Amino acid sequence: MEKENIAVGLDIGTTKIVAMIGRKNEYGKLEILGMGKSKSLGVARGVVNNITQTIQSIQQAVAEAEADSGYKIKDVVVGIAGQHIRSIQHSDYISRNNPEEVIGGQDIQQLVDQVNKLAMLPGEEIIHVLPQEFKIDGQSEIKEPIGMYGGRLEASFHVVVGQAASIRNVGRCIQSSGIELSGLTLEPLASSDAVLSQEEKEAGVALIDIGGGTTDLAIFKDGIIRHTAVIPFGGNVITDDIKEGCSIIEKQAELLKVKFGSAWPGENKDNEIVSIPGLRGREPKEISLKNLSKIIHARVVEIIEQVFAEIRAYGHEDAKKKLIAGIVLTGGGAQLQHIKQLVEYITGMDTRIGYPNEHLAGNSSEEISSPLYATAVGLVMNSIGNRTQSAVPVEAVKPQPTVQFQPQQVPEPVVETVVSQAPPVVEREPETTENKIRRSFFDRYVDKIKEFLDNAE
Repeated sequence: MEKENIAVGLDIGTTKIVAMIGRKNEYGKLEILGMGKSKSLGVARGVVNNITQTIQSIQQAVAEAEADSGYKIKDVVVGIAGQHIRSIQHSDYISRNNPEEVIGGQDIQQLVDQVNKLAMLPGEEIIHVLPQEFKIDGQSEIKEPIGMYGGRLEASFHVVVGQAASIRNVGRCIQSSGIELSGLTLEPLASSDAVLSQEEKEAGVALIDIGGGTTDLAIFKDGIIRHTAVIPFGGNVITDDIKEGCSIIEKQAELLKVKFGSAWPGENKDNEIVSIPGLRGREPKEISLKNLSKIIHARVVEIIEQVFAEIRAYGHEDAKKKLIAGIVLTGGGAQLQHIKQLVEYITGMDTRIGYPNEHLAGNSSEEISSPLYATAVGLVMNSIGNRTQSAVPVEAVKPQPTVQFQPQQVPEPVVETVVSQAPPVVEREPETTENKIRRSFFDRYVDKIKEFLDNAE
């Protein structure tokens, strides 16, 4: 019997850390076995700024996921985000010794290795090298060059670059939490795997993932990633604005935003008021919902305009680069009332809210299908692609006396099964050039981080 492929994704966000354990069911859909989440204490704007607190938060999320699923986590695929991420377009070529031989994986690997040697700014490292289109002896727009003949193989690449120190800090946190790092993925790429359909990627689509500390953007056209960006603003700055504007504490500001917040000021009547208990014997505060939505509106407009500037920089106005499928909003910020209408108003593009339920099994709980968990679901899908056994059943693990961060008791989620009909059996996709490159590159990259961490001991 084939060994079960259990996958684990770890989303280290600014507001929460989520550990998710899943596997593919017989229909090729993702079945979530367990999930744990903890408040993220050592992360600001997607970057680790307190190692000890981050390790504690990771251990808590991992312990909760293990208790929920009955599996012991061995290794994880982690999402990388933060304001230090930037992307560049780069073209490169190789001349082949024997044009009479068919082009194989090793030729493409040679080309990718060449791109990996690009000189970066001090302290920067290449995270992803994603091939876009190939050219063989001047013949352009080739998506799959393997098996063709030619002497000069040329390709355009989307290169994602990040700060080496930030990436190593994440590696250090995971290793210190007692688990291995099996892969790194740019968070907007993970989110796009979870919420976008292939048709949308072909037609042209911009995915906007509004998180707590950052807003991530990924643009696809003709099925290929064209542009990525990380904007250093998210839901937390909206909460800060409410806190300052209404002179209340952060906890109350967050609650106001989630329960009564709206991105569209015209929705609330002048006489709609919410009363907030005063601090320690002080009078309660009365806050007008109209003022609240004005504060939220001003900040959301600023975030959306920055994202739209990136979409224009990609060249959305050009007829050939037009994003026909418009915009997909995901992340916790996508749950803000009327944000879809505001985005459509500012950009003039069709917009929908992206839920990660496209690839989830029919009996998944409602909580996991929330835009909040889009990145975590995408990371589990990425981990499945690695075909590793990332977690083992607890009974297979010999108990060892360890001092572990105490997990909170998690009640079993009550799942209602509503399946209208069995989804069609999905064949395993053949290994594409892009997947091969992603995998081999990541194996080496993760090894490099492990080597660095071992030497630093």
